Amino acid sequence: MKIRIKGNSIRIRLSRTEIADFGANGYLTEKTEFGNSAFAYALQSDATGSALSANFVNGTMTVYVPVAMQKEWAETDIVGYEHNMPIGDAKQLLILIEKDFKCIDNTTEDQSDNYEHPTKVC
Repeated sequence: MKIRIKGNSIRIRLSRTEIADFGANGYLTEKTEFGNSAFAYALQSDATGSALSANFVNGTMTVYVPVAMQKEWAETDIVGYEHNMPIGDAKQLLILIEKDFKCIDNTTEDQSDNYEHPTKVC
């Protein structure tokens, strides 16, 4: 699971295996350690929500995904979902979750578990 945070936007990309795990279990988490502390980020299924939402509590950023989206995302070719979550003072937090495709980034990381890029051959 990869995250990209810029200003008031969060973008999360998931590999095939991560999408399958999230579809089956409704929860996925990762963490980045900084010596004596860590930043954790998670996707969690939300049985009552109708749109993506997020919070940050005790060093963990959690993005909540409505159950219908969770199942649909894992079982279809839908690439992702986004939502502008109001956060007060006329501000919004853009939340984007998407399947991770090969050849998106020029990187040396292992992309073997990523989805085939629909318009590009690596």
